[in-house]
Amino acid sequence: MKNPSSDCTEILVGKAASMDGSTIVARNEDGYGPINPIKFVAHAAKDQKNAFYVSVTTGVKVPLPEHSYRYTATPQADQSDGKYEEAGINEFNVGMSSTETTATNARVLGYDPLVHDGVDEEAMLTLVLPYIKTAKEGAKRLGALLEKYGTGECNSIAFNDKDEIWLLETAGGHHWAAMRLPEDTYAIVPNQTVMQEVDVSDTDNFLVATDLVEFVEKHHLNPQSNHFNFREIFGTQSEADAYYNTPRTWYGQKLFNPEIEQIPTAQDMPMVRKPSKKIAIEDVEFFLQSHYNGTKYDPFGTFASGTEKEQKQFRSIAMDRNQASSILQIRNDVDANHAAIQWLSLGFFAYSPYVPFYTNIVDTPDDYKNTTNDVSIDNVYWLEKTLSVMIEPHYHEYSDMIHSYLEGCQSYARQRIDITDEVIDGFSSDVSEFLTESNHKTAGEVSRRIHQLFDEIVKKGLMLSKTTWEKGQNL
Repeated sequence: MKNPSSDCTEILVGKAASMDGSTIVARNEDGYGPINPIKFVAHAAKDQKNAFYVSVTTGVKVPLPEHSYRYTATPQADQSDGKYEEAGINEFNVGMSSTETTATNARVLGYDPLVHDGVDEEAMLTLVLPYIKTAKEGAKRLGALLEKYGTGECNSIAFNDKDEIWLLETAGGHHWAAMRLPEDTYAIVPNQTVMQEVDVSDTDNFLVATDLVEFVEKHHLNPQSNHFNFREIFGTQSEADAYYNTPRTWYGQKLFNPEIEQIPTAQDMPMVRKPSKKIAIEDVEFFLQSHYNGTKYDPFGTFASGTEKEQKQFRSIAMDRNQASSILQIRNDVDANHAAIQWLSLGFFAYSPYVPFYTNIVDTPDDYKNTTNDVSIDNVYWLEKTLSVMIEPHYHEYSDMIHSYLEGCQSYARQRIDITDEVIDGFSSDVSEFLTESNHKTAGEVSRRIHQLFDEIVKKGLMLSKTTWEKGQNL
């Protein structure tokens, strides 16, 4: 297994753009192929004098701070080629999602090529999230690591705390820039460099590699002398981008700004927009579970009569490569001890519910942390993957059943958060044990519903065989 989140889709929502005042960083972790078993774990805080992180993929050796904060993560089950912890929230209610694979153009790579012994995706969350107290600190720490050790990949990485969201994009082997998302906006990030105008003098809203401006000037990389457009300088605008990446931005902006006319292959869509109405967690879920629903580009052809070519024209958001999807929500309307929630979906997201996990916890449920490399419906990852194998060939026969199931899980998740929040309001002591038990109860009920759906799908599927022969049927 290699580089599990090579092709992902991300959405960021500022606190003034969200319905409840939360900051939201959300990303589908997709892979090169359909299989990459994922766990959900909680790491305890620990002291670690004279500790180092040594990458099994690049060999880079990085000294670690003497104390590691508690954090959640979604690593791969087989860690022979790295941890790839991908998404989580730490004890200071800072979220990190790493990474969204992007691309640096060939001109830039000629002057700052990728390196093979640096900090790559598999190490980023492990090296950063346990050691930061704010989203901006996350961008600074990761940026410093990239400058010192370099990277062998092109990526974007998002951080959020209760007030801010920061997006960092790499450029070549050692360069990077980060920006603070305006509070009243959202951003769709496909597998493409998206950051636009960067004001290097505005350090409240932008951070850059220490020599970024000099590097650009030295090598004559900026096509517009009166602008510093990161996307134009470092990114790509290829034909592949137009069909693989930008349609996902088009669909997200179509959902949240339906009044704006754009074409799916447009290369000039802005990174950030103010939504026409505020965005809820359920809206984020719908986007991450979507497959161009309601358009002629839907590969399932549900409501629109697209041709077979049109249905396969653009890379879908929900697809067989889906592995784990995390919505990192930091709330502002409750106390800090239960403000952070990691909404987690495993498998093929079009059929998989999002389960809300408070992150001030000491453990995760067994069927989320016991993921095996071999197929076993005793863990949620493989149960969801097995369901997708059964559902996809008969999607329309099962669609009503699936939608009812997903909506029921959504309502149940909301109920559980509301109940848990109310109980915690009366707590005067540490809530981590209580939240751990609450998560177990929530996840246990959703797992029961998944197994119930599995039972129903198998039984209905047995009635759909092409070899069915009715008694008395004419020969």
